[in-house]
Amino acid sequence: MYKRKSYDLGDIREVMEYHNGRYGAPGMPRMKKKKATPEQIRKVNQWNKERQCWRKMKLNFQDNDYWVTLTYKPENRPEDMEKAAKDIRKWLNKVRTQYKKRGAELKWMLHTEIGSRGGVHHHLVINRIPDADLIMRKVWDKGGVHMDLMYDEGGFRKLAEYLSKTPDEENKLRESRYSCSRNLKIPVAEVKTYKRKTWSDEPKPPKGYYLDKETYHEGINPVTGYKYRRYILIRLNRRI
Repeated sequence: MYKRKSYDLGDIREVMEYHNGRYGAPGMPRMKKKKATPEQIRKVNQWNKERQCWRKMKLNFQDNDYWVTLTYKPENRPEDMEKAAKDIRKWLNKVRTQYKKRGAELKWMLHTEIGSRGGVHHHLVINRIPDADLIMRKVWDKGGVHMDLMYDEGGFRKLAEYLSKTPDEENKLRESRYSCSRNLKIPVAEVKTYKRKTWSDEPKPPKGYYLDKETYHEGINPVTGYKYRRYILIRLNRRI
């Protein structure tokens, strides 16, 4: 008996298959369980954070939306994270107002970081509308506005890793904070239980999808001692 958890993220479907810790896989040897170390727990928690961030990004944004970095002039640099948060809230409110005037809804994901030397940056993913670049530059008077169009190379995974990084993951960071707008769609998992002993050697994509073999990974869950695997299915005739 095993379970399959999947997330429908538009053009792709993320799939995870694992054996129920209660039943395991008949005929499959169970690895000895080991108590997870604090470092292993930290890495798992960070991986889950990155994955949740990535799912939201895939579900709510697309190619040619904006990757934005806001910087500060030295004289405008905030003293701490709370003042930096106040600055970005004020900026987002102004941008949101301009989006509404144009009949659009602002969606965003934000990572604010303070470097080891005190430098402050705001990194954002923002949905693109006509004149959005002009709007964002006009209402940020603290320093520079740097924008790039997002592209889906690697499925936005690198961007998700960047947005969700912490001082534990990046030595150059003194402090960081991640947040996103409340109007984002929330990825919901579909979970199915199968009574078969175990899964087939290679995933069989459903009609209309193909397997992205570069995303295929399998391993042993240290908690249950049983095998698991995860992979991405890509929809045929996806939007370009």
